[in-house]
Amino acid sequence: MVIPPAPTAPTKTPKPRRIASTPGRRPRPRSPLPEEPPVQAALPIHVLPPELAVLLKVLPPEVPPEILAGIVLPRVPLANAILTAWAYLLQPAMLDALFEKHRGRCYEDTLRFSTFVALIRDALILYHGSGRQSFQRAAQEGTLPTCQEAAYGKLRRIPLPLSIAFLEEITELIRGLRPTDAPAETLPQSLAGMTVTVLDGKQIKDVAKRLKPVRGKPGKIVGGKILVAYLPAEGLAVAMAADPDGEANDIRLMPDAVPHARARIAGVRLWVADRQFCDLNQPAKRTEQGDHFLLRRSLKLGFHADPDRPARPTVDAQGRTVIEQWGWIGSPKEKRRRYVRQIHLVRPGEEDIYLVTDLLDEHTYPAFDLLLVYLQRWEIERVFQQITEVFALRRLLGSTPEATVFQAAFCLVMYNLMQLVRSFVAVGQAAVESVESVSVEQLFLDVHRELTTLTVLLPSASLAGWFTAEWSREEVRKRMRTLLEGVWTPRYLKAINKKPRPKVKKAKGSGAHTSVHKVLEAERKKRQKAGKDP
Repeated sequence: MVIPPAPTAPTKTPKPRRIASTPGRRPRPRSPLPEEPPVQAALPIHVLPPELAVLLKVLPPEVPPEILAGIVLPRVPLANAILTAWAYLLQPAMLDALFEKHRGRCYEDTLRFSTFVALIRDALILYHGSGRQSFQRAAQEGTLPTCQEAAYGKLRRIPLPLSIAFLEEITELIRGLRPTDAPAETLPQSLAGMTVTVLDGKQIKDVAKRLKPVRGKPGKIVGGKILVAYLPAEGLAVAMAADPDGEANDIRLMPDAVPHARARIAGVRLWVADRQFCDLNQPAKRTEQGDHFLLRRSLKLGFHADPDRPARPTVDAQGRTVIEQWGWIGSPKEKRRRYVRQIHLVRPGEEDIYLVTDLLDEHTYPAFDLLLVYLQRWEIERVFQQITEVFALRRLLGSTPEATVFQAAFCLVMYNLMQLVRSFVAVGQAAVESVESVSVEQLFLDVHRELTTLTVLLPSASLAGWFTAEWSREEVRKRMRTLLEGVWTPRYLKAINKKPRPKVKKAKGSGAHTSVHKVLEAERKKRQKAGKDP
């Protein structure tokens, strides 16, 4: 007979304290996993139209979703193409590896980054920027493995490097899918050996005053600031830098944005930017690695004409005077003084434009070509307008700077994806002069309508399972071309404003605003001073 050992009291080992938790405070209990989604009752036959009621009596009681999908999917080619692209771009293994590389002090417990990305995607595409709708629907369908607060918490703490890497890595995959035969805007032949790269910043505005330190603050609250590198030849935003302070100057982000852009853009680059990027430091930095610059000169930066080289006046196609001059920016005593070529466009009734560049040869690089390239800088302003109005950046999911930057990066990914879709749609259409003449807004309306149709008619789990195949890049490109070659409709052409109204200077408002980052930093320092935070 074996005598069992006497029971001993178990020794309690202290649990490791989680990062950012408060000693002595009881941890919040983990929410239970969601229950199985309820089965919706079928409508009785007598409430249907007579023709459908007769047909329904012939069919079996339950139609498998595979049969219904075989009928519905061929009728929604845009949604089919979008789901194909998402399956290739947002592979869970790749997203989880991206999170592990750029997570910083963040960690994963129940909610994985790949699942989190799918939730944000549905919020922006299906529910017009409503995170609550997306999270509640996922909880109802059993695809949210934790509580809704955990999803908001992950969004609130998402690291800025992860948002930047998410945009750049996904966009790199999108660039590999672009059709080579899509009609595109041609750049001047004189600049064929360069890649025109436009730089511009965006302040993320209209942050909701949900955080306690922000409540009661006067004026509007802004989120983070992003600086984007945009390629007009491809119509894609390929690189980004970010700052949690939305009131930061764009120049502060240049040391991060330019290396990111150079890592994504091969060859010689022609940097094009507005006047806030024109100072005595930027020309030397933009000409590294054999690059060139074309910047709009601020009138605060002096220009001293070369007396040995006379000005060269010409007239453009619209009858406006263009004056070319050579000289120096900066005073004679300034060590950073640089010899440049200035292109002065005289615009009667509007503000004149002064461009400076290091492309000094007026015959190799005509002034009209450089003015045309600078005109394409306006495309990045349209990108910012569309991600705000079309892709729901005006309705922010989170209230922290990190949350606003991640949503902006996701909206840029969605814009790049729609650029890919409209490139395939425009292939072979005689009415389309370039991809830019296809309306992103009209195309996205149909994408939203078709995706909503699929989510209503088909179970989400089955729909996700049909798009889990690991297609190669060539297979995805071929599949998207086949799906989108017949979806063209004249509604997709952009409306042309034949009678544009004259520009009116916007009335100046109160100007009261601050950034949520500054408010949170002030609150953190206040708590540190009071000894409440370590």
